Amino acid sequence: MNRKEIREIATGLGFLLPNILGFLAFTAVPLVISLVMAFTDWNLEMHNMFKDNTVQFIWFDNFIKLFADPDFIRYLSNTLFMMMGIPFGIAGSLFAAMLLNNDFKGGSKRIWGICLASVVLIISISALMLAGMHATATMMLITAVLGVILLIGCAGGQTVYRTLFYFPHFTAGVSTYILWKKLYSPENGPINNALRKVLDSVSPFLAQMSDTTAHAIANIMLIVAIALIGYSFWRKIKHWLDGDCGSFSLAISLAILSIALILTSCWSRLTVPALAVLAVAFICTLVVLIRGRKYRCVLDYGLSDAVIISGTILVFSLILAGLSNVIWDLPAQATAGLTPPKWHADYNWAKPALMLMGFWGAIGSNNTLLYLAGLSGVSQELYEAADIDGASPWQRFWSITWPQLSNITFFILIMAVIGGLQGGFEMAKAMTNGGPAGATTTLSYYIYIEGFSTGRLGYASAVSWTLFAMVFLVTLFNWKFGNRYTNE
Repeated sequence: MNRKEIREIATGLGFLLPNILGFLAFTAVPLVISLVMAFTDWNLEMHNMFKDNTVQFIWFDNFIKLFADPDFIRYLSNTLFMMMGIPFGIAGSLFAAMLLNNDFKGGSKRIWGICLASVVLIISISALMLAGMHATATMMLITAVLGVILLIGCAGGQTVYRTLFYFPHFTAGVSTYILWKKLYSPENGPINNALRKVLDSVSPFLAQMSDTTAHAIANIMLIVAIALIGYSFWRKIKHWLDGDCGSFSLAISLAILSIALILTSCWSRLTVPALAVLAVAFICTLVVLIRGRKYRCVLDYGLSDAVIISGTILVFSLILAGLSNVIWDLPAQATAGLTPPKWHADYNWAKPALMLMGFWGAIGSNNTLLYLAGLSGVSQELYEAADIDGASPWQRFWSITWPQLSNITFFILIMAVIGGLQGGFEMAKAMTNGGPAGATTTLSYYIYIEGFSTGRLGYASAVSWTLFAMVFLVTLFNWKFGNRYTNE
C-alpha cells in the first residue's frame, strides 16, 4: 500500500475509533468476562476487598447446579407462561393492521355527517350512563378521551387512526408500567371500579345457576379444547398425506399438539378422555406413517403452519382449560359475592395482568407497521378474482391475506419469542418486584437478583449464558427456515 491508501485507512479508523472503543468497552469485553465468570464461584459476599478469599474455577458446577435449582425451573416456567400471550399479540396486530389499511374517509358528506352525529350520540349516552352509575372522575376522563379519539379519527380518517395507534410505542417503558400499576390498583383503580359495578350486576344471576349447569358448561369447554386438538391432529396428518407438509414439520406439529393435550388433561377434570384422545391420535399417526403416502415433499415443508397454527391451538386449549376450572366453582363464588381481582397483588392474577398489559402494548407497535407494509404489497387482483368466484370475507382472508403475510408472521413470531425469553425485567421491577411470591419473576429478573441482590456473579453469569443458548437456538431456527417456505 502506498502512503495515500495508508492515510485514508488511518483517517477512516480515526472516525470509527469511538464506536470501536465503545463496542470493546461495553459489549465485547463484558461478554468475555461474563463467560469466564460463568465457570467460577465469584460471590461478592465471599470475594471482596475485605476478605482474602480468591475466586476459584469450578468449571461446569454452576450449570449443573442451575438445572437442579427449582427456582430456575420455576422462573423459566414463568417466562414461558407469559410468552403464551404472543399469539394474541400477533392476532391483535394483524387485526389492527387490517382495520387501519381501510380508507375510512370515503363516501358523501351526508354519510360522514351521519357518522359524526352517531359518534357524538354514543359519547353522550356513555357519559350519561357513567354519571348514573356514579363512576369515578378517572373513569369519566378515560371515557372522554376515548370518545375524543373516536371523534377525531372519524373526522380525520386513516392517517389520524394510524398516528393514534402508534403513539403508545413512543411512551417510555417505566412510565407506562407505573401507569398500568395505577390502573390495576385493587382498591381504587379504574379497571376494578368498572368491574365492581359489572360483577355486582351479574352476581345474582350467576348465584342462581345450579352446580350441574356450571359443571356441564365447564366440561363442554374442555371437550371443545380436546376436540380442537384432535381436529388439529387430523388436519396435520391430512396435509402430510396430501404432500402439503413435510415429515419434520409433521413431527414438530404433533409434538406441540401432544404437549397441549397433556397440559390440558393435567389442568382439567377430564384427564382420562384427554389421554384417550392422545392415545388414539398416536395410534392413528403410527398407522398412517407405516402405510406411507403417495405425495412427497421436502422434510421441512409447511413448517410455518406447524409452528404458528399448532402453537396457537396450544394456547387456546390451555385458556379453555383454565376457564373451565373457573366456571366449575362459579355459582358458589357468586353466592359469596364476586369481587374484582387484585391483579398484580394476587399470585394467580399477577401473570395474566402483565400479559394483558403486553397485549395492549402489542397493538399499534412495530408489528402493526410490518403488517401494514405487507398488506400494501398484496395484489388487489387476487381479491378481485376471489370476489368474482363469490368468496366470503373469511375465505378471502384465509386463502389470500394470510398466505401472503406468512413470511411477515414468521419473522414477527421469531422476534416475539426472542423478546419473550429476554424480557420481563422492566415490568417486574417497576410493578411487582418479581412478586407476589415470585409469580412474575422471569429469567432476566432472576439474573438481576442473583447478580446484584445476592452477589452471586458466577451463578448469574451461568444463567445469562443459558438464556443466551436458548435465544441462539431460536435464532438458528430463524436462519435455517426464515427465508424458506414462509409463502406456503
